[in-house]
Amino acid sequence: MKRALVLGATGLVGSSLSRMLLDNPDYELVRVFTRRSLGFKHDRLREHLVDFEKPDAWSGKVIGDIAFLCLGTTLKKAGSKQAQFRVDYEYQFEFAKRALNNGVKSLILVSSAGASASSPFFYMKMKADLENTLKELPFKQLVFIRPGALMGKRSEKRAGELAGVRILRFLNSLGMFLRYKPIQAEQVAAAMLAAAGNSEEGIKIYELGELFGLSESSLTERLADLLSEANPLISSYSNDG
Repeated sequence: MKRALVLGATGLVGSSLSRMLLDNPDYELVRVFTRRSLGFKHDRLREHLVDFEKPDAWSGKVIGDIAFLCLGTTLKKAGSKQAQFRVDYEYQFEFAKRALNNGVKSLILVSSAGASASSPFFYMKMKADLENTLKELPFKQLVFIRPGALMGKRSEKRAGELAGVRILRFLNSLGMFLRYKPIQAEQVAAAMLAAAGNSEEGIKIYELGELFGLSESSLTERLADLLSEANPLISSYSNDG
């Protein structure tokens, strides 16, 4: 049984991942670190509402076996590149350092397709810089998940982002920009869960094209578990009939 830590549990990927972890019998405890409540209760959920500007106040609670970094914002919401860098890079790196100091062995990060230190795009360069900095930390297992544009139901409307996804999907249909193909947030979360089930040590990078297959295997496995749980009930119902 494992204990999971989730940073950014109210986001598009983090919220899906948190529910998947709570549904997974391999995890005895799920600790989430967020600014606002998830809005639901669970016996294995420990919710920590934190101020990311004051990590010393909550660093002692970053205890578990595997950490999932799903925190992120947009340039528009942050207001400046500096503010976005603070959330996407600095908050996550600070969390990773404290997780390592508290004995966490594995870390999985939601990065980005096209992440490159030489990228002319701020966002993709930032993600690559975070990856490279995390590589300097001696985690036994370090996984980078590189999705394209994320699709899913958000609590707030992002008209510009939605338009961008539509344009990408159109270009993808023409065989263009497939490297940045949009992907459902649930698929990314499922891919993270599948990656966490791999006990192989070292650094592993999953590019966008690999995420679809990885998430499918995770969701298929979960469906099989649910059907297995349902079989006795189905048999009982049939016998009563």
